[in-house]
Amino acid sequence: MSETHRSVLHATQEQAGAEFADYDGWLWTTTFGDALGEYEAVRSHAGMWDNYGLQKWEVRGSDAARAVQRTFAGDVASLAAGQVRYAPFVDPTGAMVDEGTVYKHADDRYWVMTNSAEFDTFLGGHTAGLDYTIDYRTYDMPVVAVQGPASREVVQRLTHADLSSLRYFHFLPERVRVAGIPVWLLRTGFSGELGYELVPDPDDAPALWGALGDVGVRPFGLDAVEMLRVEAGLVIVGVDYEPGTTSPYDLSMDRLVAVGSDSADFVGKDVLQSVAASPPSRFKSLLVQGSEVPEYGAPVYRGDEAVGTCTSPVLSPRYGVVGLAVLRTDQAVNGSVLEVGVGESGLRTKATVTDLSVYDPEHRRPRS
Repeated sequence: MSETHRSVLHATQEQAGAEFADYDGWLWTTTFGDALGEYEAVRSHAGMWDNYGLQKWEVRGSDAARAVQRTFAGDVASLAAGQVRYAPFVDPTGAMVDEGTVYKHADDRYWVMTNSAEFDTFLGGHTAGLDYTIDYRTYDMPVVAVQGPASREVVQRLTHADLSSLRYFHFLPERVRVAGIPVWLLRTGFSGELGYELVPDPDDAPALWGALGDVGVRPFGLDAVEMLRVEAGLVIVGVDYEPGTTSPYDLSMDRLVAVGSDSADFVGKDVLQSVAASPPSRFKSLLVQGSEVPEYGAPVYRGDEAVGTCTSPVLSPRYGVVGLAVLRTDQAVNGSVLEVGVGESGLRTKATVTDLSVYDPEHRRPRS
């Protein structure tokens, strides 16, 4: 029987009434009993999420940047110290094997955060001869995400660090104290809102969680995350794409893929350059008619012809039934009315194509 991994905050959340689900051997909090209330806290004030199961790595050495770059489709060379970049990780065929974030501390030190616990093995297969080390840091780097329009205000109340100057997708170069607890402070998140991620030592995580709760930050789980991330157009591996089968262009990640950068030397780049000019598929949102939520992976039709897949459907408190969808490019036009399969009976309902993020099409809120 495989080992089940529990967060350092598991007992703390369990005492607060949390429910849990096992995903690939990691216990994730699903809800504290009121997913809609948790969702609303993030959209209107501030919520906190235990993101312990995010896989974390530290890459060091004289060739650290080259090693990270070998499978990362974003441009590592252009990163400044204290900057973060999100992009897909790809294989030699140009297919996504994962997506995640790269954090530059220095030319010879990077953090990499991924979905896969086998990232080190994958990277090692493409970095022979390079001088670097990669260390697994998941267990000693718990992540408490504080997300929502009031997140800056509530975190600022607990720290002397000046958050007003910390830009989106940057982090402070040294640890600071939040509620008296040393943390790495990152301006990142997975909610479509202004937000921060705090990385304390494992033993300090429960005290940090409690201090945030004391200033009105409400805990939330994956049930709320699912509504938040679909509204924001954010992807999840194994749901919106399968590793080794999907091009970044199928998920409309064009601006994240550095095919035009001479300094970004990654495997599969030549393949992706050939796709970039005319991607066969686009990633969009669908506003689905009615109240029935399609199944994950439901087919999308134009007449009798299948033209895409609804990868992530959800009942949104604000927009009704919304689904992320990979659509054939000629059908991925805002305002187009398609049909999506619902239920097991083969029935279809109308679905209107719209911007990838129905909540914030121009992605202004996380940058606010």
